[in-house]
Amino acid sequence: MGVPVCNHSVPKKQQGFTLWLTGLSGSGKTTLAKMITQEVQARGRKVELLDGEDIREYLSPESGFTRQERYVQIKRLGYLTKMLSRNGIAVIAAELVPYREMREIIRAQHEGNFIEVYLKAPLETCIARDVRGFYQKALTGGIRWFTGIIDPFETPVDPEVVVETHRDTPEHCTRRIIRKLEELGYLEVVSR
Repeated sequence: MGVPVCNHSVPKKQQGFTLWLTGLSGSGKTTLAKMITQEVQARGRKVELLDGEDIREYLSPESGFTRQERYVQIKRLGYLTKMLSRNGIAVIAAELVPYREMREIIRAQHEGNFIEVYLKAPLETCIARDVRGFYQKALTGGIRWFTGIIDPFETPVDPEVVVETHRDTPEHCTRRIIRKLEELGYLEVVSR
């Protein structure tokens, strides 16, 4: 007999959840993930931040950028987020997941308690913010299959939250996401 993924008898504010930030490289996923993690932690929740770059370095160092290699990395991250969240942890995952099909698989694995946040930013903005030089390498052929240049990013169809990181400050985007967690019952509402 398997362990239940979600115990509905536990109040939502005590249940684990996965907040998945998706968007192009350079859209602000890591920045927002850190800010959200601090806020969720300040509310007394157990929280774990999982950044796609760290996962690639430590769990998938052999992974490249082809569809199959991305699938392996994302499958590992999806499993890890599911295991943590079903054990009462608030998980903040910052990973672009370029394909809708992959995002839907991860959502289904969580059987609820999954919040998708789309960080919308134009490609030009993301290229301008690229401190690691990934876009330049991709544009000159140094990285094959790079999302946004060679490989497409499939825009989320119905995410729970959309933030426009090229227009709004990180603080404003963080507040919108935290408000959604409050609306969904994962966080206590605090007076502002």
